[in-house]
Amino acid sequence: MIACKERPKTTYRSYADYPVYTGTDLGLTYTAGRSVFKLWAPTAEAVQMLLYTEGEGGQPTRTQAMEYGGEGVWKAAFEEDLLGQFYAFQVKINGEWSVEAPDPYAKAVGVNGERGMVVDLKTTNPKGWAQDRQPTLQHKTDAVIYELHVRDLSSDPNSGIRHTGKFLGLTEGGTKSAEGEMTGLDHLKDLGVTHIHLLPAFDYKSIDERIANNPNYNWGYDPQNFNTPEGSYATDPYDGNVRIREFKQMVKTLHENGLRVVMDVVYNHTYQTEESLFEQLVPGYYFRQNPDGTFSNASGTGNETASERPMVRKFIIESLKYWVQEYHIDGFRFDLMAIHDQETMNRISKELHQLDPTILLYGEGWTAGDSPLPEAQRSLKQYISKIDRVAAFSNDIRDALKGHVFEHTQKGFISGLPGQEETVKFGIVASVNHPQIRFDTTMRYSQEPWAAEPHQCITYVEAHDNHTLWDRLLISAPEADEAQRVQMHKLASAIVLTSQGISFLHAGQEFLRTKNGDENSYKSPDSVNRLDWSRKAQYKDEYNYVKGLIALRKNHPAFRMSKTEDIVSNLKFLKINQNNLVGYLLTDHANGDKWRTIVVVFNGNRSEKSVTIPDGEWTQVVDGEQVNEAGIRPVKGGKVTIPAISAMILVQ
Repeated sequence: MIACKERPKTTYRSYADYPVYTGTDLGLTYTAGRSVFKLWAPTAEAVQMLLYTEGEGGQPTRTQAMEYGGEGVWKAAFEEDLLGQFYAFQVKINGEWSVEAPDPYAKAVGVNGERGMVVDLKTTNPKGWAQDRQPTLQHKTDAVIYELHVRDLSSDPNSGIRHTGKFLGLTEGGTKSAEGEMTGLDHLKDLGVTHIHLLPAFDYKSIDERIANNPNYNWGYDPQNFNTPEGSYATDPYDGNVRIREFKQMVKTLHENGLRVVMDVVYNHTYQTEESLFEQLVPGYYFRQNPDGTFSNASGTGNETASERPMVRKFIIESLKYWVQEYHIDGFRFDLMAIHDQETMNRISKELHQLDPTILLYGEGWTAGDSPLPEAQRSLKQYISKIDRVAAFSNDIRDALKGHVFEHTQKGFISGLPGQEETVKFGIVASVNHPQIRFDTTMRYSQEPWAAEPHQCITYVEAHDNHTLWDRLLISAPEADEAQRVQMHKLASAIVLTSQGISFLHAGQEFLRTKNGDENSYKSPDSVNRLDWSRKAQYKDEYNYVKGLIALRKNHPAFRMSKTEDIVSNLKFLKINQNNLVGYLLTDHANGDKWRTIVVVFNGNRSEKSVTIPDGEWTQVVDGEQVNEAGIRPVKGGKVTIPAISAMILVQ
């Protein structure tokens, strides 16, 4: 052991006075002949590194004092090859040593993420990684996002996938259910979505990686190490190289199959507070506090990070850039994005768009609780127009379609609740400023447009949170029979996939996913969370309907205009003064569409309704049963009838 080189105790009047490191080499810089470790710990009196041969247990093989070099940074350099060794840090503050922790920038860790690991990242690249290319995306509104938990895809015994619950499960082609239906990767390709949004797949705390095929489950919103993949999704959680290589193989395979990859990221809080590596290394700095000094809790999990502080902002931005550069990630979904300040989100957008102009950035425009961050600085949905090229989820259209997520028996447009028409229309135009939208008491939440451009609005009806749509309909429409609930479900998918903005689907939504009524399945077993592949055969007509809607959207740019001015010019709502009935025209070859004029009508009533459309000869391409771009039947203009609980799309 080398004696620690202490420096005088340093105190600062406020967090604003903490030194800011301007370099980009925090963490480990590795070569075969030299390893340099840098740790930002400005209040430490001394810092030491501990080297181990294993990722857990045992005694350190060496303890190395680190030297203070200014700007709050401590450094240790080793003129030797440390490949394969594990490491942790301890800081001394007020005469006491902290518990051991990896540094925030650790790029590889051992089992359960307790220690960093020295790896050569070049050796973790799968064959052909240098030639990996993301699929083309011309406009952000071309995206059709599919939100998926890594484990859910393959945990059903009927998935036919060998690498159950693993990153590699997403790389297997040719898999089928017992009913002979495509599953896994082939299913995703066949469905036609463009982006696979993975629930948190960085290293998280709640699953014990030492237990092979651990029956315990978690969505992963409990971050531990932000810059390395989750070990329970790897075939070997003990060797830090394996999770890195297999994550990259997953990304590469998805890219080769025409699918981009979005990471769900949780920079707004950490799983632990006092015990977190941030708090151990730089007490107080990374988290916001209430006036009485306690940790603020806008995340609802015990803490919230302070993105407005320079070194927190720096960490978030550098972490995101690392995932893009090292792992070829194509987008990020920000959990509880409103906890982050707008300046940070704008900086994130600027730097990531410099790396990839087509990157997709979106998040939840709300918090889970109050925050000391002034509301005007938060990245709330109503301020998303102030954030460059970042989108927010539209809870407006979500709840207008199915009812308030927390009022379980409340109906929505699709299940017959009157008065939702104006909010549905607001969702159809992607929450932009359209002259035909009336912002009065009939609107569900928003009293003014909040998206500057359509790519700032995520259009959806269902996500991992809350009940699946199918389960919600079982609760809120108990008087309906199954056939009617199926029609409600299909109507919701039709509205989501033909509305402007960016379309978003929850995995399994295409075959009426159920979680057996579990509205918060974040730690429920696989039996609740798995994709039940038998439902694909059971509800094959519904699957084909959603698949057809996705193809319709991809084939016809009128449904995905990229500019507000085009929506205003080319989308005209029909004058309909009836409950649960909304219709509109897409005119003049909107957005370069080959169809000159398109009529779209949605009927959420339990009975057929009539509307008046322009005269002329029309071809119906969507009804309540099927999608057929070649034409289902001819329709004469004037007064037309729309069957109960259905969508109607006519074209010229």
